[in-house]
Amino acid sequence: MDIDTDELRSSLTPREENSAIKSYQNTVSVVCPACGEPFEDLVVCKENPTSLNLSKQLDLCVGVDEGKAYIFTHQ
Repeated sequence: MDIDTDELRSSLTPREENSAIKSYQNTVSVVCPACGEPFEDLVVCKENPTSLNLSKQLDLCVGVDEGKAYIFTHQ
């Protein structure tokens, strides 16, 4: 199944952006395209490779679109 990343990002609240990532908060309970459950945040990796430093343990779902990793976080 393909991810409609443009529609997905337009439904989320932008949070942080730097040269490696762009993150969004899911404030409207959009469901994860991988598991079908609402997710907390979306992290789009803009560089390859990218390192993420997570401050807490999270369940992750991952998709790829146009060479960018889309990481959906679940608490």
